[in-house]
Amino acid sequence: MKRTFCADLGLEQGDPLAGSAAHAERNLLISWPRAKWTRNLRRAHDMPESLMQTLDAITAGERRVNLIHRREQADESHQVFLMPERRQFVVPRGELETFLAAWQSGAPLTAWEGAQVERDLLLCCTHGKKDKCCARYGYRTYKELARTVAAHELPFDVWESSHLGGCRFAASLVLLSPVRKYGRITPQQALPFLQAEARDRRFLPGYRGDSRLTPAQQCAQLAALGFLERRYPAANLRLQDDTGDEQRRCILWQWEQGGAHGRLRTVCETTAILRVDMCSDLDDGPTESLVWHATQIVPA
Repeated sequence: MKRTFCADLGLEQGDPLAGSAAHAERNLLISWPRAKWTRNLRRAHDMPESLMQTLDAITAGERRVNLIHRREQADESHQVFLMPERRQFVVPRGELETFLAAWQSGAPLTAWEGAQVERDLLLCCTHGKKDKCCARYGYRTYKELARTVAAHELPFDVWESSHLGGCRFAASLVLLSPVRKYGRITPQQALPFLQAEARDRRFLPGYRGDSRLTPAQQCAQLAALGFLERRYPAANLRLQDDTGDEQRRCILWQWEQGGAHGRLRTVCETTAILRVDMCSDLDDGPTESLVWHATQIVPA
């Protein structure tokens, strides 16, 4: 009997990527063996209760905490990253709580600090205990991303990650930093995706939007980039105006590439779709959700 996956249903339903890119700007990443992860994105089975409480408190302080994993990472020590500060640390297992307490208090971290993070971090969700799609699709894409980065000497540091949001968009990725989210990235798309981001361009087939924007603005941004892609693939967009209500927004952009520039007006409207957000919701069936679609884009 064929198994159903939420990512497959989302693709069939036309669930749009644009508008789904919410993600915290400030991130704390801690390497921890994936086999020990629980369903919670920041907890592992072999974590002391005191450490779990500390990580919960950090999250309450508006910094997202994710666990990350790579096979070559030693189990007895942790790679810890602070983003967007681009700081990295090597922390022995027994010193992790001491390190976090020192960081929270503003004490020096020189005993653990490594070199400044030079390459963007690329996280690919493989959190199968959270959602089966992330195991099925995420791990395949992660392996190809890591292989492609090594083979082509591309400027990224690739890690498996716990839950990044949007399981129905597996394989789900986030680039740090800046924060850029992607979905439905297949192994076959690994090279063109990485080559686009290496040139500081968005890979539009999988781009979910700028996390600093509202869902409607993310939808409008993707539409504007698509409109400009053929003649101005490296155009920079600046949001100028956003008016309307919860069902319809009129969003104005200023764009520039080299000596060329102009303005674009994008209209985005909501539509209702029936979707399943996660594989764990399959038994309950789909629920109605509102999503944004660009319905008009014209030079202004």
